[in-house]
This record gives sequence, C-alpha cells and structure tokens, in this order.
Amino acid sequence: MQLAPAQLPQHLQRALRPLYTLHGDEPLLVQEAADAIRATARAQGYTERSVHTVSGAHFDWSAVLAAGGSLSLFADKQIVEIRVPSGKPGKEGSTALQQIAETSSGNDSTLTLVLLPKVDFQTKKSAWFAALEGHGVAIEVQPVERGALPQWISQRLAVHGQRVAAGEEGQRTLQFFADRVEGNLLAAHQEIQKLALLYPAGELSFAQVESAVLNVARYDVFKLSEAALGGQAARVQRMLDGLQAEGEAAVLVHYTLSEDIRALKRVKDAIVAGRPLPIALREQRVWGVKEKLFERVLPRLSPTTLDNLLHAAHVADGIVKGLKAPGWPTEGWQALHRLAMDLCLAVASPVTSVGGQGGGGTQRGRG
Repeated sequence: MQLAPAQLPQHLQRALRPLYTLHGDEPLLVQEAADAIRATARAQGYTERSVHTVSGAHFDWSAVLAAGGSLSLFADKQIVEIRVPSGKPGKEGSTALQQIAETSSGNDSTLTLVLLPKVDFQTKKSAWFAALEGHGVAIEVQPVERGALPQWISQRLAVHGQRVAAGEEGQRTLQFFADRVEGNLLAAHQEIQKLALLYPAGELSFAQVESAVLNVARYDVFKLSEAALGGQAARVQRMLDGLQAEGEAAVLVHYTLSEDIRALKRVKDAIVAGRPLPIALREQRVWGVKEKLFERVLPRLSPTTLDNLLHAAHVADGIVKGLKAPGWPTEGWQALHRLAMDLCLAVASPVTSVGGQGGGGTQRGRG
C-alpha cells in the first residue's frame, strides 16, 4: 500500500499497521514521518524499541529476524527499526526483508519500521521492495521544491503562531528566507525554531528575518540545471556561487549544463525530422520535471539557437580544462556563469534565437 506523507496523520488516527517503509532523501521529513509513527505506536503500548543499521555486506540479518520474535520481560509490544542507508540490502537482506514483510501481518506484538534513502525505479521493481509495499505501508518522502518552499516556510511559521506581512512585503520576506535555506530543509526547520525563540507570536518584519536567518543554503548541481531551463537567471547565479564555495567540481557543473543542451538539441532535431514531441522526449529519456521544462522551452529554441548553445558549451568545456578562448573569460567558473546565462536568456526569450546579448556572447566564443 502506497501512502502520501500528507495522508499519514489521518491514516494513523484510523489504524496502525504492523509494517511501514519510509524512503526519500529529505532527512527532516523522513524523521518527522517516523516520529509520528513511533508516537502513535507508543500510545498503543509499543514501549520497547530496537534499532538495526545495515552497515555492509556482512551485516547479521539473523539478529533482525530474531528481534521480531523476541520481547523483553518488561514489554508486550515492540518497535523494530531497520535502517538501510545504502538502499541496497544485499542478497541475504533481500531474503530477510521479504520474510519480515510476509510474516508482519500475523505479528501483533511487533511494529516494523524500515528506513531507506531515495529508491530508484529499478529498486522499486525488486522482490524485497514489492514485498514491503505489498504487505505494509510505503511512504515516499519527496523534497520540497524551490517553488513551494516559501509556502512551506509560511506554514511552519504558523505552527509557532508567527507570520509575515501580507502582500508584497510578506512575499519578499518569504523569498529571502527561501533563498537563505534552499536545499537544506533541516537547517530551515532550525531557523524557524530560532525565530520562535527570538520573537513573540505575531507578525515578523523583513528586518527581523534578515537579521536572524543564517545563510545555510545547500545547492544541488541537478537543481541548477532545472533553474537554468526555467530561465531563473538570478537564482542560477546564486547557485553557481554557492556550488563554487562548497567545492563542487566545475567539470561536473559543466557536464550537467551541457548534457541538457545536448538533450535539447537531440529532441529538437527529432522534432524537425517529424517525430512527435512526446516520443522524442521518451527516446531521449527525458521525464519528470525535465520533461515539463523541455515541453515549455523547446518551441522557443530554433536549431540555430541550439547550435550556438552547443558551441558555447564546447568552448566552456575547454576553459574549465585550462584552455583559453577569444572573447571568453579565462577562469572556469566565470565561463560556467556565461554558459548558464546564455541558456537562461535563450529559454526565457520569446524569440527563437539566442540573439542580442546572449547570442553575442555565444558568437564571440567562435572567434
């Protein structure tokens, strides 16, 4: 059984199941969902808890299997928590998890909680994951996307009786807050708690938030790619600065941007050759958030625009690796800024040409 995180509180009010699987890469939200399950279980008499962290290929799964059938003299019910940080339980673990799942429904004295990182498509098709999902409740914890972050912050502030001003001033405050904590939800949670300690319930001014909230943003190179395809120039510049400060490899950043440009070019060529857009996207393995972004920006991009962007990516690749190009910055990260801005300008412009400022930048790279 699959369950959305938002449905968990109502689900727990109705009934507690003997097996839960939480998977996702957002530690705060996974922790909160697990806490909610544990709290409900404790209220129903599950007073004992054992935690088993799968540390490698030589992990002793027999201890986990034995835990499900053993209770201390002081407890009638227990929580058995299995953490698999790698998301790969191995052959012995796969068999053990299937056994745990298949026997969970008949074990009223044990609640099993399995914690996993983000699970890929292939893992979801595995026998052990299918058993966990089929015999229990599986909850996929999705990260809070950047566009939804201001609203998430507002909701969390409201829990402490705090709010921002109405209108543009409040939106400015929330956007500032979101910029400071992007990609670091656990730190965002801590900053919200700090505001609750510093200021009483009521309205928070921009100045109060600006002075209190630390810059704890953490940037993901793949989110940078989405921001560039979205034409979010200011955010892209901020993310590039953050990735450089965090020590991210310039080669990886270039690879991510150039892969998107190459994919755009391949899909555009397929469309020009007569392939329907949905088929072209599927053939190039473009799906999810990227699929929607490609659908929006491809009509704005002419083949010439994409040729220019592809050439700019080639020039930037050389600069990142130590070469020089006439009319381009000599430093790798500056070249990445220029490449990213060319892409932002191209996808944001209603004109199907890199043209103007962005096109000039790309054309100069040919010199």
